[in-house]
Amino acid sequence: MIAIASDHGGFDRKESVKKHLEERGIEYKDFGTYDKNSCDYPDFGRAAAEAVASGECEKGIVICTTGIGISIVANKVKGIRCALCSETTTARLTREHNDANVLAMGGGMVGELLANEIVDVFLDTEFSNLEKHSRRIAKLEN
Repeated sequence: MIAIASDHGGFDRKESVKKHLEERGIEYKDFGTYDKNSCDYPDFGRAAAEAVASGECEKGIVICTTGIGISIVANKVKGIRCALCSETTTARLTREHNDANVLAMGGGMVGELLANEIVDVFLDTEFSNLEKHSRRIAKLEN
């Protein structure tokens, strides 16, 4: 199951990503926000990140206007490696090299089609399991 969350600035992109996940048959849990009223991204980004960190969800997708703020809050949660991606190459490399477990995107930065491509690459790419990457991740965790 995928944890998904946004603030008001990422709401439209979150809704389009949810539709895309449904089309792919991927289950998700929506941690809000549930409308376009002004709100605070830390409330929703933290909830989604905590669901991933606890094992309730396998991976997460968090979205605010730029993706910056919500990625910062996700990375405050122990065990989360959140990567802000605005194209598919970084989405692939952050999975292969960093074993990122949360994807952040900027709802005002990436359009619907590109966002869906980024999500697909992020969810479909496995961690490389190369020793050098495992070693670096272990250093991040410390």
